[in-house]
Amino acid sequence: MSADRHGRAALARALAESRRVVLVSIAQAAGSTPREAGAAMVVDDQGFTGTIGGGHLEFEALRLAREALVAGAPAGTWIVRFPLAARVGQCCGGVATLAFSTFDAGDASWLDAVAACERSGAAYAIATRIAAGARRIVVTADSARGSLGDAGLDAAAITAARQRLAGDGTGIVAAGDATLVIDVVRPDPFFVVLFGNGHVGRALVTILGTLPASVRWVDERADDFPASVPANVEIVVTDAPEDEVRGAPRGAYVIVMTHSHALDYDLVTAALARDDWRYLGLIGSKSKRQQFARRLAARGLPDDALNRVTCPIGGQGPKSKEPGVIAVAVAAELLTLREAASAHDLVRTTARRPA
Repeated sequence: MSADRHGRAALARALAESRRVVLVSIAQAAGSTPREAGAAMVVDDQGFTGTIGGGHLEFEALRLAREALVAGAPAGTWIVRFPLAARVGQCCGGVATLAFSTFDAGDASWLDAVAACERSGAAYAIATRIAAGARRIVVTADSARGSLGDAGLDAAAITAARQRLAGDGTGIVAAGDATLVIDVVRPDPFFVVLFGNGHVGRALVTILGTLPASVRWVDERADDFPASVPANVEIVVTDAPEDEVRGAPRGAYVIVMTHSHALDYDLVTAALARDDWRYLGLIGSKSKRQQFARRLAARGLPDDALNRVTCPIGGQGPKSKEPGVIAVAVAAELLTLREAASAHDLVRTTARRPA
C-alpha cells in the first residue's frame, strides 16, 4: 500500500530507525466515506502520520494498528471491512475496507522502486497480497519490480495492476487463489514557488504546510523568515530571485507577493518569458494590474500578456484584506486549479484506455 509523499517519508524514516510500522490505507471505498481509496496513515510506537478521514473510523483503525504493534504481529497484510453507519456510527453511511500492512525494520526495499517512479513522474501501482509476508510488486505501464513469491501470481498481479492503472484506480482484486490490494498512484506534483515573506506569505506557508505540496519560499530578507517552517517548505535567500523563476520546474504554481512593486514587476516579467506554469499569481489590486499592463505593453509584450497572470489573487474568495483570509483564498484557488488539472489528466488517461 501507499501513502502520500509525507507518509512515505515517515514510513521510510521509521524503518530506517528500526521501528516496526503499520501502514493503514483505504483499500476500497463504496458510497460516502471520509476519504478516498488510497488515503493512508503510518502508525508506529511514536504516533502516526497522515489520516484516513478522522472520526471513529480512524480511531478504530489506530486501535487495531497499535494492538498489532504491541502484539508483535508478523509482517503481512490483512483487511477489515467497516460499514460506517453500522460498525462505527458515522453518518456518511458508506463502506470503507481498510488494509493493514505490518512492516519489520528492513522491509523497505520496495520503497526504492516507489521513489524511482516518483522521480520519473510515472504513474504506478503497488500490488500487495492479503497474506503473511511483506512482499509486493511496484508496476508501471512498462516495468515491474519486486515479487509476491510465485511467478504465476506475479504475472497475474502485474496484469491486474496495469488494468487498474488504465483507469480503474485503487481497489481489491482476485488473482487466482490470492486476493490483492492494488494501490494506484498517479504522481501529481504540487510545486509552489512563493516570492515574499511578508504577512500574507507567512500565512500562506502555514496553510501550504498542511497540504501535499513542495514549497520553495524565496526572499532576499533573511531575517524576516520565521525560525521554523513546515517540513515541506524550503527557504531560499537570494539577491537574484529572478533566477528562481527561470529554474522552477514545469507545471509549478508561482505566487508573487513581495514587499516591492518593482520586484513584483521584474518577477512577473521573468515569469511571462515561460509558458509552462499551472498558475502565475500576483498579489495586488485591479489598479496594480492595470499599471502592470501598461508597463508590459510599453515594453513590447502583447496586449493579452497579462491574461496569463491571476491578479488580484484569491479573487473568488472573501473580500477581507486580513493576511490569513487572503492566504485561505489563495490556497483554495490553487487547490481548485490543481483538482481541475488532475481531473482533466484522468479523463485523458481513461480515454486512451484500450477497449
